[in-house]
Amino acid sequence: MAVDRSGGAAAKVKKARRAEVRLPPLVPWEEGGRLEPDGDYDGLAFDGADFAGQDGAGARFMDCAVRACGFDDAGLRRARILDSVLTGIRGVGTDLAEATLRDVEVADARLGGVQMHGAVLERVVVKSGKIDYLNLRTARLKDVVFDGCVLVEPDFGGARLERVEFPGCVLKGADLTGATLTDVDLRGAAELGIARGVDRLGGSVISPPQLFHLAPAFAAQVGVRVVG
Repeated sequence: MAVDRSGGAAAKVKKARRAEVRLPPLVPWEEGGRLEPDGDYDGLAFDGADFAGQDGAGARFMDCAVRACGFDDAGLRRARILDSVLTGIRGVGTDLAEATLRDVEVADARLGGVQMHGAVLERVVVKSGKIDYLNLRTARLKDVVFDGCVLVEPDFGGARLERVEFPGCVLKGADLTGATLTDVDLRGAAELGIARGVDRLGGSVISPPQLFHLAPAFAAQVGVRVVG
C-alpha cells in the first residue's frame, strides 16, 4: 500500500484504461420476448423490458444498449456482455456468476444482491447509481472504474483487482479478505470503509486522510490497542 503525499514517487499508480463504447445503429428488441439460455443478441436495443426470473445463462450480448430494464432474480450465469451500454437497470438477486463483461459501461444502476462471483470484468465503467451487497468473490477485475457510485458491503473476497479506481465512490463495509490488489487507486473515494481484509491493501494507493481514517483497523490487525 502506498500513501499519496502530494505527488511523491510512492503515489504513482497505473491508470485504468476506460471503456469507450461506440454502438452501431441498433434494432429494437421484440417487445414481450424472453431471454433464452445460450441466446445470441447482437446490435439490439432493450428498452424497459422486464426479465424478472428469466433464464439467459450463457447468453452473449454484443453491441447492445440495455435501458431501464428489470432483472429481479434473472439467471445470467456465464453470460458474456461485450461492447455494450447498460443504463438505469434495476434488479435484486440477479445471477451473473462467472459472467464476462468486457468494454461495458453501466450507468445509474439500482441493484441488490447481485451474484458476480468468479466473473471477469475488463475495461468496465460503473457510473453513479447504487449497488448493495455485490458479490465479486474470486472475480477478476482489470481496468475497472467505479465512478461516483455507492457500493454497500461489496464482497471482493479472493478477487484479483488490477488497475481499478474509485473516483467519487462511496465504499461502505467492503470485504477484501484474501483479495490481491495491483495498482488500485482508492484516493478519489468519497468514503472508504473496509470491514474486513485491511491487511490486503498492499498494492493500492490511498491518501493521508484515508490512512488516518483506517488507522484503528490497521492497529486492530496487528493487535495494537489504542487507549486514550
